[in-house]
This record gives sequence, structure tokens and C-alpha cells, in this order.
Amino acid sequence: MKFKISQSYLEATARQRIGFIVDKGSFKEIAPPSEKPASPHLDMFNIPKSFGDGVIIGEAEINGRPVSILAQEGKFMGGAFGEVHSARITGLLRRSLNTKPDAVVCLWDSGGVRLQEANAGEIGVTEIMGAIFDLKATGIPVIAAVGGSCGCFGGAGIITGCCDYVIASEEARIGISGPEVIETTMGVDAFDSRDRALVWRTTGGKNRYLFGFVKELVENCPEEFRSAICSAMAKSFKYSLKNLEAMQEHLQERADKFGSMDNTFDIWKEMGFNSPEAIPEMTVAELKSTVQAGGEK
Repeated sequence: MKFKISQSYLEATARQRIGFIVDKGSFKEIAPPSEKPASPHLDMFNIPKSFGDGVIIGEAEINGRPVSILAQEGKFMGGAFGEVHSARITGLLRRSLNTKPDAVVCLWDSGGVRLQEANAGEIGVTEIMGAIFDLKATGIPVIAAVGGSCGCFGGAGIITGCCDYVIASEEARIGISGPEVIETTMGVDAFDSRDRALVWRTTGGKNRYLFGFVKELVENCPEEFRSAICSAMAKSFKYSLKNLEAMQEHLQERADKFGSMDNTFDIWKEMGFNSPEAIPEMTVAELKSTVQAGGEK
């Protein structure tokens, strides 16, 4: 008997992820490694360079529809934003304002801003955010997919929140401050970064899905990510002041309801789950079924 072994989105490289998502043979890379776009700042720190500076950018088709697509390489400096890294992403986004693809697909995998290029990285993050808002204002949807080992923290977490639609796996982690940063700043009693179950309950894909930040939760396989991206491309998104005000009101209500709670299980209980302790062990399909049966999302 032959068993089909599904490939892992989590363990794939940035280039492999693009290959999984786009139509075969359709990807056209912009500023490929042969052009050697690399950070000019890493030599002084004796850090090896990457000729794509940790991000691949280009254009392709998904189900025959044109898209701009980027993928961060979490295996290079944790996918962190530096000067060249950020400029490559911003350049693709701004190019998309002219080429007008059906969607911009962002395969994020980053721990945040590169400390060796902190100021340039912070500026880069704001430029990326501005370009995303410009795309949304013109009606070009920006779709985020998160499922890499670095997750999305710091500036990457903020950028992900700016996108129209967020897809994530259970293994994904999304937040502003990483677990180690919270522990260093607030103390281990506030957040124990060594408690991996706590980290995933708090920042993992399931919790972000239950709060509504992640719109589609998928298993850790490329086929599910591609399917979810295709479904997102079929949706329409409205970017308006009225919608933003409604979201702000929703966030305030959520803060009032859960802000005093410091235990994820208590929050899930308040959301309507009778057995919140069972959620970490649920499959994606089981969790979605539970939500549909009456648990709040």
C-alpha cells in the first residue's frame, strides 16, 4: 500500500511556497538573485548576505488570474525587515498600483525589524503599510498567508493586520511583541516564553482565528493555503471610513469584554466554548465545526 505524504508549508522555503501557490510555470521573478540585491549593512556585523535579502518578489497567475506575490525567507535572519528587504517589498506593492493585478498575495514569515538595520527597517515597515493602504484604496485586495516558523511579530504583525484577508495555519504565530520580548519587559510571571503551550494558545493561529483576526484557518499543507487564497480572491472587500469605524467599535467592545482576563481558557469559555481545554487538541476541521455549532468566533 502506498501512502501519500503531504508536504509541509511550515518547513518549505520561500521559493517553494511560491511554487506551491501559483500556477505552474507562471511565476516571473523581479530582481532575481542574479542581480544580487543585498543589504549593504551586514558586512560590518560579519553576517552572510542573501542576494534576495530574505524576500522573493514577482508576478504570476493563480487559477489563471494575475497576481503580484512575495514570500519572505524565514531561514535568513528570521525574515527580518532591513533596508533592501523592505524596499523590495514596497517596490512590488507600488508596481502593483500600475499593473493592477487581481490581488497581491503576501506570504509573510518574519520576526520583525532587523536589529542591525533598525532605523531603516522601521522606516521600511511604514512604507510597506502605506503601499498596502494605497492598494486597498484602489480596490486591489491584499491577501496575507502566515504559516512559517517565524510567524509574524513586531512590524510584520502590524503589516499583517493591514491586509484585507489573513489566512493562517494552527502552527502560525502572530503578535506585536514576541514571547521573549514580553518576558524580558514584563517578567516571567506575566508571560513565560518557555511555556510553548501558553505561547501557542496566545499567539497561535487558532486563537487568532477565534478572535476573527485570521479569516481562514487551514492545515499545515500547501494545498490548503492555495485553496484558501483562491477563495479569498473571489471575495470583495470594502475599504471605507465607515468600515474602519465599525472595526474600531468592535475592538473596543472586545477589549471591554476580555481585557481583564489573563488566561486564554477563560477567554474561550467566555466566547461560548463549554470545553475550552479541548481546543488545543482539536483539528482545524473540528474547531471550525465547533464554531459553527455555536461557539463564538
